[in-house]
Amino acid sequence: MRLRSLLAALAGVICMAAGADPADRLPDPAQEARARAIFQDVRCLVCQNESIDDSEAELAADLRHIVRDQVRAGRTNVEIKRFLTDRYGEFVLLTPKASLGNLALWGGPFAVVLLGGGLLWLRLRNPPPDEDLSPEEISRLKRLSESDPA
Repeated sequence: MRLRSLLAALAGVICMAAGADPADRLPDPAQEARARAIFQDVRCLVCQNESIDDSEAELAADLRHIVRDQVRAGRTNVEIKRFLTDRYGEFVLLTPKASLGNLALWGGPFAVVLLGGGLLWLRLRNPPPDEDLSPEEISRLKRLSESDPA
């Protein structure tokens, strides 16, 4: 029983250490919830495959602080995301906005595969005609085959 209590206390300490510092949180629960929702859509620029909500990197903590400051200042989600993309580029968003450039980036590989498949299909459907040898080529081939290699 004593071991279980000790393990439970140790698990509690580990969970508290893994959580965010309460001093960093916004006092208004609605603002904090809004900030946390934005965290889910902002990429950690160090980890690159994690949101700043999941990342433990120092830059992610700085980005969380920036987002909380922006929420505290009363900016909208769109304004906060625009601020971040102006500062760090569109890469900072885990779900980038739909644009012609992004469409080309994501659709380009599929277009190349479809174009290659279409060209391959045309090539296999219409093979080049077999051309017969001209009389000059036939005579040259005979001379080459009759000559002694030694």
